Amino acid sequence: MTTEVRVPTLGESVTEATVATWFKKPGDAVAVDEMLCELETDKVTVEVPSPVAGTLGDIIAAEGDTVGVDALLATIAEGGAAAASAPAAAPAAAAAPAASAGGASVDVMVPTLGESVTEATVSTWFKKVGDTVAQDEMLCELETDKVSVEVPAPAAGVLAEIVAPEGSTVDATAKLAVIASGAGAAVAAAPAAAPAAAAPAGGKDVENAPSANKLMAEKGIAAANVQGSGRDGRIMKEDVLKAALAPAAAPAPAAAPRAPVAADDAAREERVKMTRLRQTIAKRLKDAQNSAAILTTYNEVDMTAAMELRSQYKDLFEKKHGVRLGFMSFFTKACCHALKEIPEVNAEIDGTDIVYKNYVHMGIAAGTPQGLVVPVIRDADKMSFAEIEKAIAEKGRRARDGKLSMAEMQGGTFTISNGGVYGSLMSSPILNPPQSGILGMHKIQDRPMVINGEIKIRPMMYLALSYDHRIVDGKGAVTFLVRVKEAMEDPRRLLMDL
Repeated sequence: MTTEVRVPTLGESVTEATVATWFKKPGDAVAVDEMLCELETDKVTVEVPSPVAGTLGDIIAAEGDTVGVDALLATIAEGGAAAASAPAAAPAAAAAPAASAGGASVDVMVPTLGESVTEATVSTWFKKVGDTVAQDEMLCELETDKVSVEVPAPAAGVLAEIVAPEGSTVDATAKLAVIASGAGAAVAAAPAAAPAAAAPAGGKDVENAPSANKLMAEKGIAAANVQGSGRDGRIMKEDVLKAALAPAAAPAPAAAPRAPVAADDAAREERVKMTRLRQTIAKRLKDAQNSAAILTTYNEVDMTAAMELRSQYKDLFEKKHGVRLGFMSFFTKACCHALKEIPEVNAEIDGTDIVYKNYVHMGIAAGTPQGLVVPVIRDADKMSFAEIEKAIAEKGRRARDGKLSMAEMQGGTFTISNGGVYGSLMSSPILNPPQSGILGMHKIQDRPMVINGEIKIRPMMYLALSYDHRIVDGKGAVTFLVRVKEAMEDPRRLLMDL
């Protein structure tokens, strides 16, 4: 039986595409949903998955061809001779004798990593070759640039082969290991672990899209100066266009060599490779400083009224809602009200457009042992105090346990960061791109204040709003912070929507 592979729907107003890259050649075995080729339109890059398992037959549209919607790209011959797992199983040939000893082998694949995440690093193996594993028992942990992902065993058996050792980089469709369910399966698997050390670092030696190569040649742009967004870092046409439109940046100064260290000091040092999460945090924060015009404005808030209200109702609140009443819900509510009045603080820049958000997805920065993460509370502007507190508690717990999913950290429109829990008295938070505003909370400290001509001791907190001055003017930023201050100093304003 032959199945046709056709051009999928390309999107509104898009009628044709260019075949950029074929990942398979005629005669190759393919699995269901395995990527066959990549199409390039004037707006996006589209990957075409295999609709069935089988063997790739004729390629009708070659690389560089222009095709319309629903055009025939290739054919796939279905049948038992074309087992979709054949290519993936080749490296695991050493485990075959184990399977024949009375059990089957099961591949352990990289789980879904989340939107826009194409690769991960194998950080830790909890099991070694020859170990017995139970179904759903954790085998290893993967680290992406956003979260850590635990990989459970898909079946019970013996870990026969580790294909991707610790430290190796794997793509979203890679095989990590093989589990044999038959007795004695680990014996034949042990030698197979050796060549796994040579697993490719993943996705660096790839062919760029033909149209991208042509455009780079026309514009005189070196591939090293273009950030690829395609599969495995492949450079696509739109990547070259972005690089061509980007302002010429001054060449980055070469990193100064580390100063010589005395031998006795060197013996007491420890060098640890940065985790992918930490590398991404560093890159995103530096990118924010380089791309946005970040400015910070400050104010202070008298926390007396909020503290009295919290003290009066915290026991009743916890008894009814099953969660403690904290100050984060007050500040979240206050920010949501202020964002309605100053919408540009809740907006983002997209090229030469400003995108205003008629909703608030509130990012709550949380420190974890692995680094800073920002889980997002969606539609926080529609939530009650109790709903906000429950969401913050649940997201915080999942963040500390490393259980946050990719979706839970995407789509934020504004961020609150509470450095006060660590004792910070004042700071200038850095934007979380592409957001245009972030509120910094700080330590509550008793200070002498002049109230109606008299010196009183009041619990005061400094507030800091960092904002993107490209779309938020000083007046808007100051007004936003004043509205937050007014709401916190008279929480009744929140109830009256003032």
